[in-house]
Amino acid sequence: MVNKVSRRQIVGSLALLPAAALLASCSDAAGPAQAQSPADTTTTGATAAAPESRGTVDMEKLLAEGALPDKVYGQAEAPVTIVEYASMTCGHCAAFHNTTFPELKAKYIDTGKARLILREFPFDPRAEAGFMLARCSQDKYFAMVEVLFKQQEAWVRVQDARAALLQIARLAGFSQESFEACLTDQQLLMDVRAVKDRGEKDFGVDATPTFFINGRKYAGAMSIGEFSAIIDPLL
Repeated sequence: MVNKVSRRQIVGSLALLPAAALLASCSDAAGPAQAQSPADTTTTGATAAAPESRGTVDMEKLLAEGALPDKVYGQAEAPVTIVEYASMTCGHCAAFHNTTFPELKAKYIDTGKARLILREFPFDPRAEAGFMLARCSQDKYFAMVEVLFKQQEAWVRVQDARAALLQIARLAGFSQESFEACLTDQQLLMDVRAVKDRGEKDFGVDATPTFFINGRKYAGAMSIGEFSAIIDPLL
């Protein structure tokens, strides 16, 4: 039997949560993700220097199964694995996915050189709702994430995020009933939060986006040139 969470906890909170501060929710504390503007992610150039790593984690532990199955872009045998922790309401995450990720995908993922694992790190109920809808989309997970990032302004900054999300979800094949069933799925909500908690407790994630590239940690959105400077020596 699927446990349900009351609409006050998720569906209701979508309308009640203040919209003004949501796009500032890329970090719990001051750090690169707050200092860097989304426009910085468009910087290109093969001569970009690799940003400083913020430490390393054990790859076996990082790739171990969590509360939810990993969503992976790319081939399992790719020599470089990128694990991204993101929040659906983070402006820097949206900037990365809308501008840098298409170049990263074309240069490294589509060519079999790298794969990307996207993990949920929501800072607020709207971000939780976005990821829950993506998970309920099943094989349309990445398509839903892409749409939600591209249309972030249309549902994060508005007063009634529930209505805005429902409109987007309908385009992905949701009915009102399946939309509300998804957002009142207590187990799914707990699992999304568990992914975040594991990232925070086990790997020190405290800002979004945070990337682990073959176990090395990088905080904040990066340009394609910076990704290249990290990835190319690993190939």
